[in-house]
Amino acid sequence: MLSLARYATLLERPHLRSLILASILGRLPVGILGLAILLLAQSVKGSFAQGGIASASYVIGLAAVAPLLGRAIDRFGPRPTLLACAVAFPSALIGTVLAYSLQAPLWVALACAAASGASFPPITACMRTFFKRQLKEDALLTTAYSLESVLIELIFITGPMLVALLVAFASPSMAVLFAAGCGFLGPLLFLRARALAQWRIEPRRGASLFGPLTRPAFCHLLIVILCYASAFGLIEIGATAHAAEAGMPAYAGVLLGIMSVGSAAGGLFYGSRTWRMPLSRQFPLTLALMGLGVAPLAIGLPEWLFAPYCVVAGVAMAPALIMQAMLVAKTSQPEHSAEAFTWSATGLLAGVGLGLTLGGLLLEFTRSPTVFAAAAAIAVLAAVLALPMIRPRA
Repeated sequence: MLSLARYATLLERPHLRSLILASILGRLPVGILGLAILLLAQSVKGSFAQGGIASASYVIGLAAVAPLLGRAIDRFGPRPTLLACAVAFPSALIGTVLAYSLQAPLWVALACAAASGASFPPITACMRTFFKRQLKEDALLTTAYSLESVLIELIFITGPMLVALLVAFASPSMAVLFAAGCGFLGPLLFLRARALAQWRIEPRRGASLFGPLTRPAFCHLLIVILCYASAFGLIEIGATAHAAEAGMPAYAGVLLGIMSVGSAAGGLFYGSRTWRMPLSRQFPLTLALMGLGVAPLAIGLPEWLFAPYCVVAGVAMAPALIMQAMLVAKTSQPEHSAEAFTWSATGLLAGVGLGLTLGGLLLEFTRSPTVFAAAAAIAVLAAVLALPMIRPRA
């Protein structure tokens, strides 16, 4: 049974409530930009492959620079990093819109998209590092990461639907510009939260160029993340193609939002319970269930069943992300916390970028069911790769 008692206990802390609320606006672009940039490029270039490459450029830009931002947060705290991002991120998004609107050379548009990803405010890494340092009980930390995951899923519900509305009544450019505004105001509000006064910089035990990457268990986890995140990218572009095949491009936002409803429900349920199975065993099982859940989307469900089934297809997604966060917390040292969480975001977002690119290429030769089949297969492959993480005493 789903119980919200643990969430209530967590939110009894007033400073924590204000910090969580302040983080939402700054992270809203997470749910907007992958789809918005894809639709912006596709509307101008007339190709899903071009759209996938543009969206992947944004995601890979984020993935490439996020660990450096995380290292800066570990060393200097969140304020200077977030202030710089609050300026650079919206500027790069405005440049992306102008590059496509003015028919600039393709490399200029892709560079602007990559720059917007590279300057994305790392609020999620700040939140997860703060939780790791403040919440010492595993049960409460799991609930906190579950709440984080559910909030992100709600952003993924709201974001694509906002994109659908803005595309339907304005244009993909307006959706990108809306994200730019959120990326400017959100970090400023987040930095005003009183809970950040408790932020402390952990003493460094030694200098290491590679930070958390010196730990083999963490590197193994990154490989698994990269693999199953590719399935996320394939699902996103598969839903976009399915909507286009149905003659309703804006319907993609609705499908992705519905899938996020199932994911949020799964995350709430997971965080409300104590699980006897060790975390290292839960992780591959959940990834396998995610692949099996997506597989029916590849068999050509009738439209009246396709959208409702998206709820079921999303159920295992948030629990997988919660387990990922817990495993990052357990396999990283305190002085590398923010950098470790940004490395995990790098793996996640680079995987999404690879999935978007692969999906765009597949759609040049086939249709959306093939893309969903590829997503299911890659999720199951990730489960197989996660099996060596199981230890007899894990």
